[in-house]
Amino acid sequence: MHPEPSSARSFPARLTSRRGAWIALALAVLVFVGLFGLFGRAEAPGGNDAAPASSESAQAQAVLDEFPGHDVQSLSVVAVRTDGGVLTAADKAAFADLAPIIDAQTGHEPGRVTVSDDGEAAVMQAPLTVSDDSGTNAERVDAVRDAIAGVDAAGLDVLVTGGPAFGADITNAFAGADITLLLVTIAIVALLLVITYRSPVLWLLPLTVIGIADQLAAKVTAALSTAWNLQFDTGVVSVLVFGAGTNYALLLISRYREELARHDDHRTALAVAWRKTVPAIVASNLTVVLALATLVFAVIPGTHGLGIAAAVGLLIAAACVLLVLPPVLAVCGRRVFWPFTPRPREHAAQGRVWGGIANRVVKRPTPALVGGLVVVGVMAAGLFGTTVGLTQVEKFRGGSESATGLTTVAAHFPAGEAQPMIIVADADHAQAVADAAQDVPGVTRAMTSHDTATVDGTPIAKIVVVGEPEPGSDASLDLVRDVRTAVHEVPGADALVGGAVATDVDARDGAWRDLLLIAPLVLAISLVVLVVLLRSLVAPILLLLVNLASAAAAIGAGAWLGRTLFGWQSLDLPVPLLAFIFLVALGIDYTIFLVHRAKTEADEHGTRRGMARAVASTGGVITSAGIVLAGVFAALGVLPLVTLGQLGLIVGLGVIVDTLVVRTIVVPALFALTGDRIWWPHRPAPRYRQDDALPDPELVGVSADD
Repeated sequence: MHPEPSSARSFPARLTSRRGAWIALALAVLVFVGLFGLFGRAEAPGGNDAAPASSESAQAQAVLDEFPGHDVQSLSVVAVRTDGGVLTAADKAAFADLAPIIDAQTGHEPGRVTVSDDGEAAVMQAPLTVSDDSGTNAERVDAVRDAIAGVDAAGLDVLVTGGPAFGADITNAFAGADITLLLVTIAIVALLLVITYRSPVLWLLPLTVIGIADQLAAKVTAALSTAWNLQFDTGVVSVLVFGAGTNYALLLISRYREELARHDDHRTALAVAWRKTVPAIVASNLTVVLALATLVFAVIPGTHGLGIAAAVGLLIAAACVLLVLPPVLAVCGRRVFWPFTPRPREHAAQGRVWGGIANRVVKRPTPALVGGLVVVGVMAAGLFGTTVGLTQVEKFRGGSESATGLTTVAAHFPAGEAQPMIIVADADHAQAVADAAQDVPGVTRAMTSHDTATVDGTPIAKIVVVGEPEPGSDASLDLVRDVRTAVHEVPGADALVGGAVATDVDARDGAWRDLLLIAPLVLAISLVVLVVLLRSLVAPILLLLVNLASAAAAIGAGAWLGRTLFGWQSLDLPVPLLAFIFLVALGIDYTIFLVHRAKTEADEHGTRRGMARAVASTGGVITSAGIVLAGVFAALGVLPLVTLGQLGLIVGLGVIVDTLVVRTIVVPALFALTGDRIWWPHRPAPRYRQDDALPDPELVGVSADD
C-alpha cells in the first residue's frame, strides 16, 4: 500500500476528509442557494443580430429606426392555386377579400393585390407593428395566419412570409426546444455514464453535480447578457457545460478508481486522485476558456456573446467538478462503484486493451503514423467544394411557412421583390441616389419613398431598390456591393445601403474577419498552454499541428456528410469559426489528458515506454470522454436550425476521430519516432534505457507510481 500524501492537512486531504467533506458540501449548498437567489430571475438573451454593429447595414437600420412608423414591418401574403394552375377571377377576388380580415388582426390596411406576370400567384403586403419581444411578434403573426386559415378559400394555398414571419417561425420552432435539448442531453450523458461505470448508482453523482452547474451557468450567463447586452445561443452553452463537465468528472473518477486499488482508505485514494488530476483538468479548462475568451474580439454579436457566456459556463463546470464532486464521492465511499467495486491489491486490467494497441503502435510507429495521417487527409479532402453561407430559406430544418412562401414569391415574381435593399440618404440628394442605383446592372427599379426623417438636424429620405437576383445568391450579394459603390459616389448624399440582403453581405464579411483574426489567437493560446504544462518546445508544436490537421479533417468530413446525407449545400456563417474553436480547444483537452500522463511516465520509464503506459492508463477515460462529448454535441440535432445541426455533426465527428485515431495512433506514433527529443529542452532521465523492451502487456495497464 502507498502512504497518504505528504501533508495530511493539504487541501485535497481536507476536502475529502470525514469532516471536511460535509463542511464543503454545506458551503456548496449555501453558495448555490445564494447564487440562484441572486440570479434566479435573470432571463436568457433574445437578440439575434446577424451583422456587426459597426457595419453599413446596421448603421442604415439605426437611421431607419428614426423614421415614423419604424416599428411597422411588412408581411408578404402570397396565394397560389393548390393545383398549380393560373389564378381565376374568383381566386383573385377571394384573395382580395382577405384584406379586411388581415386588417382586423394587424390594425393596418394591407396594400393592393399584385398578380404575377405568369398569372399563377398573387401577393399583398400587410403592415404589422412589431416590438422588441420576439414572443409577442410571433403571437401577432400567428394571429394573422389563424385568421386566414379560418376563411374558406377553396383551391387556394395562402402563405404568410416576410421578415416578421421568419422571426415568428424561428421563435415557434424553438418553443420548448431548450427543455428538449436539456432532456436529450441528460439522457445521453446518463446512458454513457452507466455504460462507462457499469454501476446503477455512480452515474447519478457526476450527472447531478453537472446538472446543477448547468442550471447555475444558465442563470449567471443570462444575468451577464442583460448587464453587457450580449447575444448568444443558450443551447450551445448548455452542451459545452455538460460535455466538458462530464469529461472532467470522468478523468477524476477514473483516477479515483485507479487509486482505490492502491489504498485501503478511500479518502486517501480520492485525495491522491484529486491532486494528480487537478493540473490536467485546470490546464484543459483554462485552454478552452481562454480560446473562447478570444471571441470577445469577434464583431458578429452572437459569436462575441457566445465566447463570454461559454467561458463563464465552463469555469462554473470546472469549479463544481473539482470542489463539489470530490466531497460527494468522499461521503459515499467506494461502494458507489458497486457491483464492480475496486479493492486494494486488485490487478488493474482495464488498460490492457489500450496498452496492447499502444505497444503495437510504438513498436511500428511509421506505418501507424502514415495510416493515421491518411485517414485524416481523406477526411480533410471534404473541404474541397465546401461553401459557406446559407440563405434564409436554407437555415430551417424541415421547412417552414415563411421559407415556403419566400420560395413561392421568388418563383413567380422578380426574385428581389421579396427582400429589397433599403437606402437612406440626405433628402436633397435622394433622387440622385435613386438614379445612381437604377443605373447599376441587375437593378429592376429604384424608388424614392415619401417618408422622411430628421437625424441630427438633417432630413433623410428612404429609397427602395429591387434587384433581379434571388436573395442570398452570389449574384444578389455582388449586386449589393455594386449598388453601394454607385451610391457612395453621389457627393453629399452620405448614402447607406441596408436591408436583408445587405445585412447578409455584412454578416459574411464579419464572419470571415472573425475567422482570420481569432483562429490564430486560439492556436497561439493552445501553444502557450502546452509549453507551460509540458515545459517543452518540440512537443507543443507537433501536437498543435496534429490538432490543426484533425480539426480540418472534421470540418471537411462534416461538410461532405452534410451535403451527401442531409442536403446541406453550404455551411452556415458561424459554423467554421465555432467548429474550429471547439475542435482545437477540446482536442487540446484530450492532448493534455494523454501527454501530461505521458510526461510523468517518461520521467520514470522513458518516452516510448512512458507513452505506451500513458495510453494504457488514459485510453479508456479519453475514449469515454470523447464518446460522451460527441453524444452531447449530437443532441444539438434536436434543434430546428441547420446551423446547430452542422455544428453538432462536425464537432461530434471530430471528437470521435480525435479520440480513436489521433490520440490512440497518431500521437503515440509521433512520440515513438521522435523519442526523448520530443521533450526538448527538458530531457527525461528514466530508470530504464530508451531502447529497452516495451513493458509486458500484462503490466501495461498498471500505472507508474507517480
